[in-house]
Amino acid sequence: MATYGMKIFAGNSNKALAEQICEDLEMHLGRALVTRFSDGEVRVEIGENVRGADVFLVQSGASPVNDHLMELLVMIDALKRASAWRITAVIPYYSYARQDRKNKPRVPITARLVADLITRAGAHRILTMDLHAGQIQGFFDIPVDNLYASPILLPYIRENFNNGLVIVSPDAGGVPRARAYARRLKAGLALIDKRRSDVNQAEALNIIGEVEGKTAIVLDDMVDTAGTLIEATKSLLDKGARDVHACVTHAVLSGPAMERIEGSPLNSLVVTDTLPLRPEAAKCSKIVCLPSCHLFSAAIRNIHNEDSISTLFEILH
Repeated sequence: MATYGMKIFAGNSNKALAEQICEDLEMHLGRALVTRFSDGEVRVEIGENVRGADVFLVQSGASPVNDHLMELLVMIDALKRASAWRITAVIPYYSYARQDRKNKPRVPITARLVADLITRAGAHRILTMDLHAGQIQGFFDIPVDNLYASPILLPYIRENFNNGLVIVSPDAGGVPRARAYARRLKAGLALIDKRRSDVNQAEALNIIGEVEGKTAIVLDDMVDTAGTLIEATKSLLDKGARDVHACVTHAVLSGPAMERIEGSPLNSLVVTDTLPLRPEAAKCSKIVCLPSCHLFSAAIRNIHNEDSISTLFEILH
């Protein structure tokens, strides 16, 4: 067990989740002033001694993304200069993860840039959940623990949906995740063959797999503008699915997302609280938000105690 005291701090992106993690761990959230100067620059002041402490800094990639990313970097720097022994950046939703490769000429790999910024700022370790692309772990030169949302979503699916399930991946990249869920649930597996016409725009083309007469569960790591999700819902219903639900880790829900969801035939959208729900999303009867604090608190406790966290990944093995 580590001999260094544990402290948890948070920026402004998802303080409610940080407080729930602290409640799980029976400790208080560290005092920190995170505000703005009059010109918009981030102002940070750590309000308690962290010398020699094992610090966990909770900051998600919520909107406004760039402001919260800058808060994360400045807070890491402040903790480093205050002589924290170890700084673990707890990033429930890793922003810029969709820009993980050069898929056409003259575009950046921003996921790598963000990784470099966080590492250079002084983080010693990363704890996150359901990265958009697993290879992002390789962009860091420090340890990365990428938790799965399956311990949160699988029990909900088992308790709330009857037999005759089919797990649907909205694209080829999500097939391994969908296959793992289908195996655990003893459900069918289907894939949506889609073509993306532009950023945040996708056209569902074909359903691969048997969905007729079944309850379809669309599984994805994030829902942003909900364009792909709604097209998938319509395609599944056209192919004879009885009803369609979605289980998604990160509820970005930007732009026209809420209008699309509320006006769509989607029965329900199950998300986690890695991102705070916007007010209109919190009021939507179709959206169910599940807590992720227990999973993060278990990982934080094990990391601090130098115990293995591999048991938290067994659900998908």
